[in-house]
Amino acid sequence: MVNGARVETTRDAYRAGHRFGNQALNWVVGLLFEQRFKDMLSGYRVLSRRFVKSFPVSSSGFEIETEMIVHALEMRMPVAEIDTSYRERPSGSHSKLNTLRVGWRILFTILNLLRQERPLKLAFAISSVFAATSLALGVPVIIEFLETGLVPRLPTAVLAMGLMLSAFLFLIVGIVLDSVVDGHRELKRLAYLSIPGPAASEPPAAGTRVETGGRSAATLRRDTTRP
Repeated sequence: MVNGARVETTRDAYRAGHRFGNQALNWVVGLLFEQRFKDMLSGYRVLSRRFVKSFPVSSSGFEIETEMIVHALEMRMPVAEIDTSYRERPSGSHSKLNTLRVGWRILFTILNLLRQERPLKLAFAISSVFAATSLALGVPVIIEFLETGLVPRLPTAVLAMGLMLSAFLFLIVGIVLDSVVDGHRELKRLAYLSIPGPAASEPPAAGTRVETGGRSAATLRRDTTRP
């Protein structure tokens, strides 16, 4: 997948709030899925045949760009970004997008994809919140018990214990789900690789310099896909 990252050529290319929202969502995806894109919401894409045949479309709106990015990352596909010029809409035309509504839908899609593809990371985040809350409530009770030998705030102690047990439960469930997702991911990867790729390209002429970025030409021929 080649993504066309939009580069503003005029000051009014983006509507108010779009620039910040785009950067914020790019940061969230980079944090959760460990690869940063400059403009993941761009509609300028070049897709290989393998990508198109293996992509399970489940959204009907602007969330599809996020799904495409995550699908490419989870399938370990070759991805790249190329800067493309971007300018304001023609005079007299108006965008029908609602910035806040679309932004919340994309954010919900990101969290849903996190639940599906990285359950351990989501479970660890929830478990950390529960554990931190349990410690904040339970440590004063433990200190008071060590000093006086009494537990006057019994409900707080029970609540702290319940939160810590819930934290461990979330973590265990996340570990189990992560192993299941790993198996499904490998099956999807095999299905993706079973789709015929492009024929091997002709070798470069003598004296032609080939930029491999540290990889062999054979690896590049294997990884490169035809738009």
